[in-house]
Amino acid sequence: MNPNMLGMNALGVGLLSSQSNLGIPSGIVPGDRQQDAQIWQLTQELTIPDKRETALLELSKKREIVPDLAPILWYSYGTIACLLQEIVSIYPLLSPPKLKAPASNRVCNALALLQCVASHPETRGLFLNAHIPLYLYPFLNTTSKTRPFEYLRLTSLGVIGALVKVLFVLGQIQKKKRNDSSL
Repeated sequence: MNPNMLGMNALGVGLLSSQSNLGIPSGIVPGDRQQDAQIWQLTQELTIPDKRETALLELSKKREIVPDLAPILWYSYGTIACLLQEIVSIYPLLSPPKLKAPASNRVCNALALLQCVASHPETRGLFLNAHIPLYLYPFLNTTSKTRPFEYLRLTSLGVIGALVKVLFVLGQIQKKKRNDSSL
């Protein structure tokens, strides 16, 4: 893997020297080296159009077992732009409704990765500040009842639901803190 793949993260912080040979941003703790190398390779492949579909599928399968996948996706050069490109590329298929299952599956894999980013405590605020949920609203406004559209709406709601769930929990924690401090 290219040691300069990331360079600086989105906050302008350089890589740790012990991790720079893997392109791992500071703050991410390497685990199983073979799995880490595969995750980094797949992340890099998101930026290669001919390899993107496979990388989307493989990374979306690993989102539950790789705890630091969200920061890896967020801080890797061009990755979020590639995910957004997948989303906007199907806008023309929304009206009139022409979305077919392969395109729907592909964008839903991108949405699953965005849900991972939206759910992670380190990337949630960055995700919201970047206004990424705005890209999902066209999917919610579709009226077609075909399976590709239903799957697209459901996956988009999953991204928004992940944010709402986290915001609800944070609100409950703040409420408890206020109640405890008033005692």
